[in-house]
Amino acid sequence: MLQPTEAPAARALNAHGRAPAVLICEHASRFIPAALGGLGLDEVAASSHAAWDIGALDLSVELMGALDAPLVHSRVSRLVYDCNRPPEREDAMPQVSEVFSVPGNMNLTDAQRAQRVRDVYEPFKQLVSSTLDSRREPPVVFTIHSFTPVYKGKPRSVELGILHDADDCAAQLMLRHSEGSGLRVALNEPYSATDGVTHTLREHAIRRGLPNVMIEVRNDLIDSPKGVNRIAGLLMPILQSIIKDISHAEAKP
Repeated sequence: MLQPTEAPAARALNAHGRAPAVLICEHASRFIPAALGGLGLDEVAASSHAAWDIGALDLSVELMGALDAPLVHSRVSRLVYDCNRPPEREDAMPQVSEVFSVPGNMNLTDAQRAQRVRDVYEPFKQLVSSTLDSRREPPVVFTIHSFTPVYKGKPRSVELGILHDADDCAAQLMLRHSEGSGLRVALNEPYSATDGVTHTLREHAIRRGLPNVMIEVRNDLIDSPKGVNRIAGLLMPILQSIIKDISHAEAKP
């Protein structure tokens, strides 16, 4: 599905970073392969939060540099395939995302769905796995996302969401270290595991016994270089504290 000039579907940056952490950004890009004809989207939908997590990659890159940690990110729009969903989920290739219809995802055949899994999801999954398995010491897994300030007409006051699945250790540490950040912080907002948004945590972190947390930043805070720099500056000491606390806990006899 991806032409040679469009590949790869996923990329790892700073693969030899020294921090005991790995950053993952599943919804980093709004790129749609030419073979899919733009999925029939107009420009508003194609550039909206439905197509990608606005500002998430820029934030991830800043945190990557500040922490000296590897970063794995998708290079294909989540409307083509949502890498934070397993293949059996209907919303892995959504027909509707919030208020946006996705014509190119209507009535997909089993073969078409399988092609997207093979060409988009599997390369991302394999790259995340190989990155995690190559670390010298067990890393903390941070997935980086952004969310829209208004969803289906309802404003969201939360600025920083901290999400967890079965293992809430890193999330609880992040909640504690976020006190005094000046941000409006909430646990399991604006989504939670019950919404089916923690696939990456389950597939890659929990099954390996790695501490993990999903970070959601309201996208109006990171839709500019200045905003990204500000939020990265607030998050960096928080993530460093989480890594330090977990490293100390694991070092205890």
